[in-house]
Amino acid sequence: MATPVPVNRALDFVYGRVDRLTPLVRRVIAENPSPFTFHGTGTYIVGRGKVAVIDPGPAIAAHVEAILDAIADETVTHILVTHTHRDHSPAAALLHDATGAPTYGFGPHGSGRPEAGGEVEEGGDHAFVPQRKVRSGTTIKGKGWTFTALHTPGHTSNHICYALKEEAALFSGDHVMGWSTTVISPPDGDMQAYFRSLRSCLARAGTADRTYYPTHGAPIADPRRYVAALIAHREDREAEIARCLAEGIGTIPAMVARMYADIPAVLHPAAARSVLAHLVHMVETGRAACDGPPGEATVYRRR
Repeated sequence: MATPVPVNRALDFVYGRVDRLTPLVRRVIAENPSPFTFHGTGTYIVGRGKVAVIDPGPAIAAHVEAILDAIADETVTHILVTHTHRDHSPAAALLHDATGAPTYGFGPHGSGRPEAGGEVEEGGDHAFVPQRKVRSGTTIKGKGWTFTALHTPGHTSNHICYALKEEAALFSGDHVMGWSTTVISPPDGDMQAYFRSLRSCLARAGTADRTYYPTHGAPIADPRRYVAALIAHREDREAEIARCLAEGIGTIPAMVARMYADIPAVLHPAAARSVLAHLVHMVETGRAACDGPPGEATVYRRR
């Protein structure tokens, strides 16, 4: 059995209400609940007077209006996007039109994995192109706040986390979520990159970053313990896959039925994508084999 991740599914919120979490951080949640977004997209407002908005969310008029109402007497100076899924970035254009603030992000959907030839999973926001491109180490400064960008590919190739210096906090997008593990869906999703990104976050957790603010779910108060559990959980999943291969279970549907018997069937397609990501990683590192390129219909064997 995979190491359990200490998820927290408790969340006190009302759609459209702006909640102050710290002296610098506020949050408003969009009404786009789903099995993959939890209660919905949490948009963060950072600063006072002149503010940054992180992950404006889906293009839902009521949500954009709630953001604008929250900062009615303030100025938006920066719009930061963690990655280009449809529940994170589409409202950036609407917020830019309303405020004139420039948008920031790594690049268009799939731009962190050019070798994939532009092929990416469903659910991407292909319209978003940041006006300001950021890379790991990029500093973004505003009135009373300072962010350092961290490129954290894995969930998507263009995923960026933003570290808030003044409060030792990390806005972790979907790279680390408090309510659930993260889906990794190839080819843009990359398990090997995800492991690397988790380990780079682990090196900072508890010191440079003492709190995580994921886009879905509640803040994570003990990120070092949490990220370590995520890494162990993923390593255990690969050990489970290795056991399946040793027993002659070589197809992804059969592996999902064995490994995810305790989760609702509606989530099995997403689980299949993560199992595929693990198998791609295992093939790349010589721990599994298959004929032809790895895919969901491929038959795998141990190596």
